[in-house]
Amino acid sequence: MLPRLGTYEAARRQFQWNVPEQFNLGVDICDKWADDQQRLALIYETKDGAITRYTFSQLKRLSNQAANLMRQAGIGKGDRIAILLPQTPETAIAHIAAYKSAAIAVPLFTLFGIDALQFRLADSGAKLLITNREGAAKIAGLRAELPELKSVHCIDGAAEGSTALHEELARCSEQFEPVSTRADDPALIIYTSGTTGKPKGALHAHRALLGHLPGVEMSHDFLPHAGDLMWTPADWAWIGGLMDLLMPAWHHGIPVLARRFEKFDPEAAFDLMARHGVRNAFLPPTALKLLRSVSKPRQRWSFSLRSVASGGESLGAELLEWGREALGLGINEFYGQTECNMVLSSCGCLFPALPGAIGKPAPGHDVRIVDDTGRILPDGDIGNIAVRSPDPVLFLGYWNNQQATRDKYVGEWLITGDTGISHPDGYVQFVGRNDDVITSAGYRIGPGPIEDCLLGHPAVALAAVIGVPDPQRTEIVKAFVVLKPGFTASETLKRELQDHVKIRLAAHEYPREVAFIEALPMTTTGKIIRRELRSWSDRTSSR
Repeated sequence: MLPRLGTYEAARRQFQWNVPEQFNLGVDICDKWADDQQRLALIYETKDGAITRYTFSQLKRLSNQAANLMRQAGIGKGDRIAILLPQTPETAIAHIAAYKSAAIAVPLFTLFGIDALQFRLADSGAKLLITNREGAAKIAGLRAELPELKSVHCIDGAAEGSTALHEELARCSEQFEPVSTRADDPALIIYTSGTTGKPKGALHAHRALLGHLPGVEMSHDFLPHAGDLMWTPADWAWIGGLMDLLMPAWHHGIPVLARRFEKFDPEAAFDLMARHGVRNAFLPPTALKLLRSVSKPRQRWSFSLRSVASGGESLGAELLEWGREALGLGINEFYGQTECNMVLSSCGCLFPALPGAIGKPAPGHDVRIVDDTGRILPDGDIGNIAVRSPDPVLFLGYWNNQQATRDKYVGEWLITGDTGISHPDGYVQFVGRNDDVITSAGYRIGPGPIEDCLLGHPAVALAAVIGVPDPQRTEIVKAFVVLKPGFTASETLKRELQDHVKIRLAAHEYPREVAFIEALPMTTTGKIIRRELRSWSDRTSSR
């Protein structure tokens, strides 16, 4: 637990890892709280508005039944359990049961198509799948290609090729002795979003939760506080929803609100947070940008928010200022990726936010800017954001891909693939993915500040920036802009946006090309897929 001291430097100096040799994730997030029969763990709201509450004691009994069901299905230590569900109680129960069984959970996103599911299920060698009726229908036609998948259990009752999960659970004992696991034993495979090449399965140990805690606690101005209640629209199939919120909350005994919108509705999100008195929210940048489209939310809803954290892409000054005005608090920005999450964070109660920066190294993590050989670079130089190993939050490696694991490291440094700049006062500025940095007339330009500047224009709802080839400058900046309702694309507006950037940033950074589009291509985790924008730009320029 992060020491609650007055300064960042003191907290970092006093922090020490406490990773026991024996540690089980399922016991930590559930069973240790179950002696208090009334301690609230989960508030589940369906799309129809029905609300169900679960205590930790209830989750313990239900996960014990699920663990016994897994045992009856022949699941043993190290076997993979796939979970193809949205934010539901059964999702959490399946995770807890898998960890207590010493199995390996494989969360899968419900919007995956059959090719994406087939690859992940086959690559992981999952033996058992817990899903809903929609997931069962997707899997039914794949069973012949998945010989290792022995059983499918559906939370909506028996469906094609699956059995009724709740009927089976009712026949299982509520008593289960968790399997003893070491902190370094594998617990979880989360597949990368696959923006380039095939997705890779990042294998995490039980200790990964402990490694997340300092960064999570920083991003929420310390945890827990009396009355805290946490929510995120991010799916629990991704490391953001799962390890940045659900599991850290339950480590601290904090209740979680489960409600994921099929399509994110900013007004419904504000209403949800107000109705339930959400105190702590993890809101990805895309969600924040959509929430920003709602005018004067504090005049329409009464909030109880204590902390808002965000990560995935750099926010910039415009969104940070909007957060202070519209939400009444500072947004704490954090940084991480599937392989090494929550290693940098802002913390408003320890130091002010710096626009363009993604925080400082969370206590316990050694994060530096290094060159391609692993040499630490001086402040102000652009280089690779890297994390020194060993570190409890670092993944064990890529599932079935030792070469990719080796390629991720340079000596003792895990190379994130993102570029950044360190500041003398400890802040780290995010520049972009290695392949996102634009080289124009000798300048190295990151897309983040330009996108942030464009968002400050009243006509712009969303913006993404790439570099496109240019014979004179090597590359020029090209912006893709989604307009707000009521604005129309025109040459006049294009010039206005160019001047907006030129005046506020620099002449060499303004977008020499501007394309107006209806929607940006994004990963399922809400990150801009710039390679699709590059491909689209290449196709249109060759016509």
